[in-house]
Amino acid sequence: MNGSAVWHPFTQHALEPAMPAIARTEGAWLQTNDGTRILDAISSWWVVTHGHRHPKIMDAIRNATETLDQVIFAGLTHEPAEQLASALVDIAPAGLDWVFYSDSGSTSVEVALKMALGYFRNIGAPRSRIVVMEHGYHGDTIGAMSVGARGVFNAAYEPLLFDVDTIPFPAAGREQETLDAFETVTRDGQAAALIVEPLVLGAGGMLMYPARVLAELKRIAERSGTLFIADEVMTGWGRTGTLFACEQAGISPDILCTSKGLTGGAIPLAATLATDAIFRAHYSTDRAKTFFHSSSYTANPIACAAALANIDIWHEEPVAERVAALSRMQSEKVARFSEDPRFENVRATGTIAALELRVGNAGYLAEVGPRLRAFFLGRGLLVRPLGNVIYVLPPYCVTSDELDRLYEAIDEAGASGSR
Repeated sequence: MNGSAVWHPFTQHALEPAMPAIARTEGAWLQTNDGTRILDAISSWWVVTHGHRHPKIMDAIRNATETLDQVIFAGLTHEPAEQLASALVDIAPAGLDWVFYSDSGSTSVEVALKMALGYFRNIGAPRSRIVVMEHGYHGDTIGAMSVGARGVFNAAYEPLLFDVDTIPFPAAGREQETLDAFETVTRDGQAAALIVEPLVLGAGGMLMYPARVLAELKRIAERSGTLFIADEVMTGWGRTGTLFACEQAGISPDILCTSKGLTGGAIPLAATLATDAIFRAHYSTDRAKTFFHSSSYTANPIACAAALANIDIWHEEPVAERVAALSRMQSEKVARFSEDPRFENVRATGTIAALELRVGNAGYLAEVGPRLRAFFLGRGLLVRPLGNVIYVLPPYCVTSDELDRLYEAIDEAGASGSR
């Protein structure tokens, strides 16, 4: 204990050393109180896209505070939220015509699940089963935990969680098993929705699967009348190489969840986008069919202004080219470990690269995880392995030389055995 009253997330304080205090951020870098610079190789938990403190986003936040702070969003509206909703509909996959705001990725998933269940109840054909993918992670609120993988993240909270139908992860060479399982579980027409992380499963280990599987899952969902929920909280805003991962499969989900990069990572905001059919199922003179969800900070005007600035950056700056360049660099630099016996399952999708250190006890609680984190931090690199899974997910402003420094450290970690 160091005298701090702060209880940090995903932190076992009995085992953690004193934490560096960050005094400044800029670009791909964090700076501590004593001036030490740390390369943010994980975009501060996958949120920062263009780089820390992008001037346009910072200016938008400052300007918004001149006229607005929080405004209740039940019964009132404001221009930043209206403009942002229109902008999101314009850039999202076709058919997502309505935008519901919330505060985080987890709450955007809660909203999506409630939309799906409300849709079927309101059209008079109630369904209650949710289908999920093995190893998925969708957040830490109760509904989001229920549709995520069961394990160390949520074992203590098992009594609170509802049952789901789980289909296997589409591992290489076994994709058809996933599709067959989904076909089977939807055959009776009682599945309300499938929720998946498109192309990359984040906290589940940066597991990756091809776009053709995503497209086929959507086809099966359509055939059975099952709603398709794309959790693009991590995969959206360029992480997988396109603005939204669904684009690579050529699909439009019925519901899409977005957060993290929505504001460029500067300030919390989330949105759940839905089709007109889902909105219309809640549109009625019967007040019992209202969509009953909100939070105190729904559609915070300052956060909406930051998100609008982020979208402007996508339109006005060569962000797609930066994403493409980073994607190429990631694929090239991680490939050096493809035949390295110290590592396995070397992979990349878009701007995300991952590989697994061969250890005796793998998994999220692998003993090597905290040692790896300390190893990288000691070299001025913020890397937060998922157990023995080392992943690189930097802001789009990162340079080739900065990535080289990171991959040299990965090489050193493998050589030193950090085990």
